Amino acid sequence: MKEVELPVEGMTCASCVRRVERALAQAPGVKTAQVNFATRRALVAYDPAAGNVAGMAAAVRAAGYEVAENKPAGAQNEAAQTARSFWWALGLAVAVMIGSMALDAVQMALPMAGGHALDPLMRWMAPLNHALGTSLPWLGRVGAGALRWVLLALTLPVVLGPGRRFYERAWKAARHASADMNTLIAVGTGAAFLFSLVATVAPAVFTAHGMPANVYYEAVVWILALILLGNWMEARARARTSDAVRKLMGLQPSAALVIHADGSEAMTPLRELQPGMRVRVRPGERIPADGVVTSGASHVDESMLTGEPTPVSKAAGEAVTGATLNGSGSLVVELKHVGSDTILAQIVRLVEQAQGSRAPIQGVADRVAGIFVPVVIAIAVVTFAVWMLAGPAPQLLWAMIAAVTVLIIACPCAMGLAVPTAVMVGTGRGAELGVLIRKGEALERAQAVTTILLDKTGTLTEGKPRVLAAAPANECSQDELLRLAAAVERHSEHPLGAAIVAAARTRGLSLLQAEGFASAAGQGVRAQVDGRITEVGRPGEDAAIPEEWRQRGWTTVAVRIAGASAGLLAIADAVKPEAAAAVTRWRGWGLKVAMVTGDSAPAALAVARTVGIAPEDVEAGVLPGGKLDAVRRRQQAGEVVAMVGDGINDAPALAQADLGIAIGSGTDVAMAAGNITLLGSGLGGVTTAIALSRATMGRIRENLFWALIYNAIGIPIAAGVLYPWLGVLLSPVVASAAMAFSSVSVVSNSLRLRRWRLAPPVSGAAPRASRWSASPLPRTAEPRGNQYDAKAN
Repeated sequence: MKEVELPVEGMTCASCVRRVERALAQAPGVKTAQVNFATRRALVAYDPAAGNVAGMAAAVRAAGYEVAENKPAGAQNEAAQTARSFWWALGLAVAVMIGSMALDAVQMALPMAGGHALDPLMRWMAPLNHALGTSLPWLGRVGAGALRWVLLALTLPVVLGPGRRFYERAWKAARHASADMNTLIAVGTGAAFLFSLVATVAPAVFTAHGMPANVYYEAVVWILALILLGNWMEARARARTSDAVRKLMGLQPSAALVIHADGSEAMTPLRELQPGMRVRVRPGERIPADGVVTSGASHVDESMLTGEPTPVSKAAGEAVTGATLNGSGSLVVELKHVGSDTILAQIVRLVEQAQGSRAPIQGVADRVAGIFVPVVIAIAVVTFAVWMLAGPAPQLLWAMIAAVTVLIIACPCAMGLAVPTAVMVGTGRGAELGVLIRKGEALERAQAVTTILLDKTGTLTEGKPRVLAAAPANECSQDELLRLAAAVERHSEHPLGAAIVAAARTRGLSLLQAEGFASAAGQGVRAQVDGRITEVGRPGEDAAIPEEWRQRGWTTVAVRIAGASAGLLAIADAVKPEAAAAVTRWRGWGLKVAMVTGDSAPAALAVARTVGIAPEDVEAGVLPGGKLDAVRRRQQAGEVVAMVGDGINDAPALAQADLGIAIGSGTDVAMAAGNITLLGSGLGGVTTAIALSRATMGRIRENLFWALIYNAIGIPIAAGVLYPWLGVLLSPVVASAAMAFSSVSVVSNSLRLRRWRLAPPVSGAAPRASRWSASPLPRTAEPRGNQYDAKAN
């Protein structure tokens, strides 16, 4: 099974989406087809052995649309083109309006006279018409017939120019036995234009039957102009929904300072960079591509990647990511991944994929839009018939006005844009905050989560052991204890040994030389340090291990000098500093929080106590299959489960969960299995993902509500239901303005997500761990990190 994305041209409303999807679904080999109205793209899954892109393109063309050979110009270019059409139409609309006022002044079309008496817009204009006739008495000598021809001449350029697109699209839809928004516009304005054309060319057709030969050219041009205005504003708004992708792409430098083999340096365009090249990154410059530092040291701002504001120290041998910002130092970086293989390029692809996907709630809007246009046309026909039978004289005029207004005010666009624009902005905002949401479906699922299931190692904890406490013995100082242990362990490859050496170096201790290093599997290591045999390994059965260490499940390492105890070191995987606060907030939202881990029960329960997870919600000693079962059990109990993990052993559970959230510092397998990937390692990203999902779904519901309410209220008023009691009948021009701005309001509401930020906790504070005091020296309050990191902090 393969996936392909097709840029589709010619779609103008949600009805078009349904039609294109149906056409693609019938193409050979196509399994699924999802069309996004906001991005004008179709994501198609198909069997390459049974179908191809050419067949899909043919199916789209048969439905009346086109598949662009290249990527579409985009909403920005579309906005520019529509803007030109709008200003052209607006200029002529103003001229037609002035001409119509002159015609009304000549015909003395004052309130309650002729056909304009029921049109509120014409009522508002009546005093101006009267003033125009009084101030320019020579208009009476021009004649109504001549003014009608002038208005026709001014209207034709709008109908055949900027407005032509609506008639062509309506005709194309009619040829394929369908109808869309263009059908409503074309039928509405076309009826008004043809009525006016007859009144201009053969006014006797009306006057012979006692009806005034009124023309509605001003309604035609203003309807088209205002709809073009709405299209322009909508295109501008849609262009802004992709700001996140443009901002990410804008982070790349245009060139890099490449160091050649002979030592010379030259600025080289980004597109010419190759893996293996060495580049110099000067202070304040952005790193051009992914690579490894070969020389130099600096602090790098990785906030674009992780969302964390604190710069990260980088030195030789450490990896750096393209588009991150170098600090005050100078770095030489050997490039490993360039172009489309960089992490930034992958992020952009994921964001574009997410923005082109659809949330399940979109199906509701699509089903409504699928029957919307035929229903509106039926309502317009009924409206025309009712006014013809029961309306005031001349019935034909008022029936035509009411029917045209119904056709014009109806707006399927608002429903078509309600969901995809919010998804586009929401996923883009998530990327800016370090949360990659793969599909709109994940965005919708996140807001419905009832249970968060957490892995321990690498998710709640840092994922690497650290020295957390020390208990010196026999007059050995804390620093001496650590120095001796590190001298021996520097020759070991064991993770616990690496933790001891790292703690000594962080403490600023100089490491002694060790001779005669030896290792005994499962027992420890030994070497001669400063003339004395020093052993580091398991404590004996009689070791005085502090009870608090046992309760916390910390690993205890004994240090012996010449057979005598020098003290104990406690080593554990430190809990992430934000973990307790995150769990507290989730519980405050009413979510259930549980832990499932392959670690031992004492270690798991210790971490659970630290972060605020109840012991009964902890499952320890669980294999990957057990994590999968833990997810399934909760799903069978009716819970909507979010699984948060970072390792290969978490991948099955991440895939099974309703929402899989992969920690970005974890394995590629875990990230591939997750619906959401956190670019940083902190649990704050989980909070952001859920809160952003809730905010996005809130915008979607608001959009759908207002789109439906607008049509539910606007169409009956346009049909004239208020006229018998209040004498209110909408003008077609007012209806066109309302229709245009309804879709704009929906997109504008979605754009509010661009400024979304996670609100601070309303109340409550994160639970703090109990203090521990195995050593006489001051200690940090809780194992949040290496307690020997004081100098680094």
